[in-house]
Amino acid sequence: MMPKSLQSPSRLPEMDPAIWSRLPEELLEHVLSFLPLKMFLNLRSTSKHFKSLLFSPSFMSKHTASGSPFSSFLLLSHPQFFQQFPLYDSIVGSWRNLALSLSLLLPGTGSNASPSCTLLSSSNGLICFSLPSSCSLLVCNFMAKSSRIVEFPSHPFTFESFVFVSMSFGYKIFVLCSKFSSNSVFVYDSKVHSWQKFDRFEPILGDNYRQEGVFFNGSLYFTTSEPFSIVCFDLESGRWGRLDNELPGDVTFVRLVSDGEKKLYLIGGVGRNGISRSMKLWELDGERNWIEVESLPEMMCKKFLSVCYHNYERVYCFLHEGMICICCYTWPEILYYKVSRRTWHWLPKCPSLPEKWSCGFRWFSFVPELYALV
Repeated sequence: MMPKSLQSPSRLPEMDPAIWSRLPEELLEHVLSFLPLKMFLNLRSTSKHFKSLLFSPSFMSKHTASGSPFSSFLLLSHPQFFQQFPLYDSIVGSWRNLALSLSLLLPGTGSNASPSCTLLSSSNGLICFSLPSSCSLLVCNFMAKSSRIVEFPSHPFTFESFVFVSMSFGYKIFVLCSKFSSNSVFVYDSKVHSWQKFDRFEPILGDNYRQEGVFFNGSLYFTTSEPFSIVCFDLESGRWGRLDNELPGDVTFVRLVSDGEKKLYLIGGVGRNGISRSMKLWELDGERNWIEVESLPEMMCKKFLSVCYHNYERVYCFLHEGMICICCYTWPEILYYKVSRRTWHWLPKCPSLPEKWSCGFRWFSFVPELYALV
């Protein structure tokens, strides 16, 4: 008779399915932490117990403390893509395509609905769209399949500057209205689900309203039009201020980039008579002085300046996972500086982009975060 140790696996007794119900939750949480992203998210629809476990306080605290387990992406929005958003995975260096069905996130719309929307901003796993047909905003977390419609405080409502900031346990929306709301600022706080209005701000931004502000140490920082300066708006008190430090000389345009807490960078062109001959990067030190960090190599500088045709209003910047990205609305490539390596690179255009493309490129930093609350 064949020993039990040599018997065929097909003859072994089946495991009692009930054993899984007696598996300690601590062990189940540990097993789930090793699952791939797709399977991790699909578990929500297979079991109410799994869904509740994924969003349990202990599981959330464990994984938020260790950082996001997902990849990070550079997300491209362009008028020629309809609800299609090419993604560049900055960790593995490959392209993907994200098809978003916004109708599934909009209450009261069917699966065949095609709401008119514009991608405005992305911050810490949340994406914010404008819904012109309903004069409102749509804030989404696609990983958690959750969304919220935020109604504008008044109708009709137009704005000259828009900033969306996602923070721990909530987000804030900054809207500046100069033409139709008597120079007012509106701030939406997701913790209380309401807008707060701040009246009669000093019009210190000049004609540079459309340059998006950056979040740094509780305030939003903006660059003004010439003569260049930097102003800030405290999101809690609603007070405006101005940085008294002197900006680098002979700058032809300036943009700001921040990691939110520790670093504030200044990117600018350097030249005369409004024409840039070079581009440089500065960092704000502890004594509020701008310290030069790097200069853009000459050949890269010539290419970028030719791309924007010295129309610097088209230039915008943002920080993405240790990369300072410099973009132009008219060009599908990204120029970026890798802070840790102190090197400059070009991210080539998306391979799925049509051969005949028009301007209107908007890049965003998209770092999925399952527990970002809408």
